[in-house]
Amino acid sequence: MIRHVINSCRDFRRYVQLPRAAREERQLDRQGLPQEDPGIELAIELGISWLGHAQDHSLSHDGGVARHYSLESGWHSSYPETTGYIVPTMLAHAEYCGDDAVRLRAKRMLDWLVSIQFPCGGFRHGSMGPTSVVPVAFNTGQILLGLAAGVREFGEIYREPMRHAADWLVETQDSDGCWSKSSPNTDVPGAKTYYTHVAWGLFEAARLEPDKPYALSALSNVSWALKHQHNNGWFDKCCLTDTNRPLTHTIGYALRGIVEGYRFTKDPDLLKACRRTADGLLKALSKDGFLPGRLYSDWQSAVSWACLTGSVQIAHCWLMLYQDTGEVRYREAAYSVNQYVRRTMKVEGPAETRGAIKGSFPIQGWYGKYEYLNWSTKFFVDLNMLEKAVRKAET
Repeated sequence: MIRHVINSCRDFRRYVQLPRAAREERQLDRQGLPQEDPGIELAIELGISWLGHAQDHSLSHDGGVARHYSLESGWHSSYPETTGYIVPTMLAHAEYCGDDAVRLRAKRMLDWLVSIQFPCGGFRHGSMGPTSVVPVAFNTGQILLGLAAGVREFGEIYREPMRHAADWLVETQDSDGCWSKSSPNTDVPGAKTYYTHVAWGLFEAARLEPDKPYALSALSNVSWALKHQHNNGWFDKCCLTDTNRPLTHTIGYALRGIVEGYRFTKDPDLLKACRRTADGLLKALSKDGFLPGRLYSDWQSAVSWACLTGSVQIAHCWLMLYQDTGEVRYREAAYSVNQYVRRTMKVEGPAETRGAIKGSFPIQGWYGKYEYLNWSTKFFVDLNMLEKAVRKAET
C-alpha cells in the first residue's frame, strides 16, 4: 500500500508538470474512444496533409519529415528512416489523386535522403542531430523502399543510390541471413526477426534489378526469421526493448516482410507462415478493434494501451492476406482496427495534431508517449488507401 501511494504521488507530480495541451489530451483520452468515425476519405486527406506539415516544420529544415510532434516539446528534427518509407505513400497518393504538389514533396524527401547517404551506401540511425553516427541495416532498408519508389516514379536519377544501398545491405548481411554487425545498440542486443522489413526493401530493389543478388539476400533473411517463429506464429527476437512482450509495431514489421516475401515468390510455405502469425494476432483483437500494444507469446494482452502504429501495420497485413486468400475474417479484423484508429484521429483543431496519429491510445501509453508520430500517420494512410481499394473492388 505504501508503494502504491508513493507511485500515485509520483504520477500526480508528473501530470501537473505536463504542458496544458498534454494534460487536456490525457483527460480527453480518459473519457474513452470517440464515437464518431471520420471515414476513409477524410482520414487519407488529413493524414497526407499532416505529413506535408511535418515536412515543412521539421526542426532540421532539410526536406525530411519531422520524426514527431510532441505535446511536451513541439516539433522534432527529420527522421531519415521513416522519411524513406513515407516516400511511397506520398507517391501512391499523388498518382491516385493527380496531386503534383504531393509528388514534388516526395521528390524533396528523396533528394535530401540521397544527400545524406554514406559513401558506403548505408544510412544513419536515428533523427538528424549533431551526434556522430554510423550506417545501420534497418534504416537503410526502410530508405531503400523510398529509393525504389523513386526509380519507378522519377527514373534513373535514383537508380544508383538505390543500388548502392542494396549492395551495402547484401555486403553486410551475416552468412545465416540476419544483420547483426550493422544494427544499432538497443535495450535487447543481437539480431532481430523484424528485420524482414529490411528484406522487403531488397525485394523492391530486386524487382528493378533482377540480375542482382537482392532477392536471394532478402529470402535468406526471411528464412532466418522463420527459424525463430513458433508453431503458433509467435516470433522470438522481435522487439527493441522487451522480447517477452514485443510491441505490435515490431510484430507488424516482421509479418509485413514475410507477406512481401510471399507476394514476391508465391511460395505456399511463406503464406502458411504468414497465416500462423496473422491467426495468432486475431486472438488478441477485441470486438471494438482494440489491439494491445504489447503481447505475450500466447497472444494474450500484456498492456492496457494500444500501440496505434502496430495496430494499423497489422491491419494492413490482414487486409493483404484477405486479398491473397479470400479469408473474410482477415478483412473484417482489418476494418475493425482501422475504424478504431480513425476514431482517435482529430479532424479539427491545431494543424500540429489535425490528421496525425498518436503513438499510443490513450496518449500516455508507453509507445510514443504524448507524441504524434510520422510513421504512425504513414501506416495509417496506407491502410486507409488499401481499404478504399478493397471496398471499391468489391462494389
